Amino acid sequence: MLNTIDIGLLILSYLFGSINSAIIVCKIMGLPSPLTVGSGNPGATNVLRLGSKKAAAITLIGDILKGVIPVVIGHLIHVSVLILSLTALFAVLGHIFPVFFKFKGGKGVATAFGTFFALNLIVGLSSGITWLVVAGLFRYSSLASLISCLLTPVYAYYFMGPESIWPLIVLVAAVIIRHRGNIKRLATGTESKIGQKKAV
Repeated sequence: MLNTIDIGLLILSYLFGSINSAIIVCKIMGLPSPLTVGSGNPGATNVLRLGSKKAAAITLIGDILKGVIPVVIGHLIHVSVLILSLTALFAVLGHIFPVFFKFKGGKGVATAFGTFFALNLIVGLSSGITWLVVAGLFRYSSLASLISCLLTPVYAYYFMGPESIWPLIVLVAAVIIRHRGNIKRLATGTESKIGQKKAV
């Protein structure tokens, strides 16, 4: 059963996730809304397409921190592994379906990785190394993100225990659903590789 502290943490996590870094950064820096240009995705990659590496870097850091901060708070107040994993899930759901931006959010990868590292350093490092290996072999950022996310519940099972599994499975499912377009392009061979100038 969830207690008041658990529920409060989950709500806080969702609200943190709902803070859309890309839209806020672009507005502050006088750039077009990422919702109206490029892929229309409010994430760091699309912000980079606007020509500002600085804005893209700030967006990426903001998206990662949205996942890190709520989970770290969970550690500090000593909630269970299950609640920690649910906190990670709610942060990612907030990013994908932000209440502050009419539930139109990003794909959730950066926020997800932030939660992975905050949940357990070994889990985060395992996911990060998986991303680097897949990206290095195949040169597809989206494929690397999908595979590393898919394997994260496995890493969590071994390093955090079975209690962490089902929220992370839901988290991964949400990220995969948001990557439907990328998956179709990977299947047809039209997905852009890392380093290509063509927009994803």
